[in-house]
Amino acid sequence: MGGLTHIGADGAANMVDVGDKSQTERVAVAEGAVVMKRATLDMIMAGDAKKGDVIGTARIAAIMAAKRTHELIPLCHPLMLTKVSVEIEPDAALPGLRVTALAKTTGKTGVEMEALTAVSVACLTIYDMAKAADREMELTGIRLVEKSGGKSGDYRRAGV
Repeated sequence: MGGLTHIGADGAANMVDVGDKSQTERVAVAEGAVVMKRATLDMIMAGDAKKGDVIGTARIAAIMAAKRTHELIPLCHPLMLTKVSVEIEPDAALPGLRVTALAKTTGKTGVEMEALTAVSVACLTIYDMAKAADREMELTGIRLVEKSGGKSGDYRRAGV
């Protein structure tokens, strides 16, 4: 791995120049989960949360967040995303909800941060909408699962 590219030796912050990079299809998938009491999961799945449709709202929040990643994370490039998809599934073994986000573009820089931001905001939205019922919920396992495209090539997390 090379050195860090966003902070110079003098401590100055720099947005990486991607002007000479090739345009390629870039795809990233991230995941995370919200662990909660079984009763909280049951409430969400029954559609009985006081704030409304938890899963639908979290999905919309995730897509909106992916589109605004460059406004949230310093030095990220604004990207023309061609696709953002978000899956939120119940997992009785946690118990809780598992979130998976896919971000896609054709461009000069990757979409890992967009996928990770989508998952993070989905999890935060789930917490916000259900916190009145369960303040002990835990956001966990937010991580990059895979990415493709670009000079650094493909990556897939081992064991996933």
